[in-house]
Amino acid sequence: MSVRISRQHWEALLAELELARRQRHLVTYRALLERLQFPSPAMQTLTAALEHLAAIDARAEQPLRSSLVISQGASRLPRTGFFECAERLGRFSGPSDGVAAASWHASEVVRVFEFEYPEEAKPE
Repeated sequence: MSVRISRQHWEALLAELELARRQRHLVTYRALLERLQFPSPAMQTLTAALEHLAAIDARAEQPLRSSLVISQGASRLPRTGFFECAERLGRFSGPSDGVAAASWHASEVVRVFEFEYPEEAKPE
């Protein structure tokens, strides 16, 4: 299934992630969905957009901004698909749960907080 995102939603997503980065905090998938009000299927659209952004960041050799988005569960980690995407992009290797994933995620978040992103990331 192919999922498309409007330029307005894409730019709103980038703005939310930039705000989270500047404030040095993480945001849940649910909070993003509530703020951005993506059309159905909203979670699939958000997931596809975050994976697309991860690919853009990886190609530019930048930290993955999508690492700022986490589940609201006790783990406070992104969903399994984030780690699978990071592995496909050559950024992470290993099981998507456990100490290795949590440690890699924590270091990636720090890298995102400390990085200044250019403004030209647009959907292709």
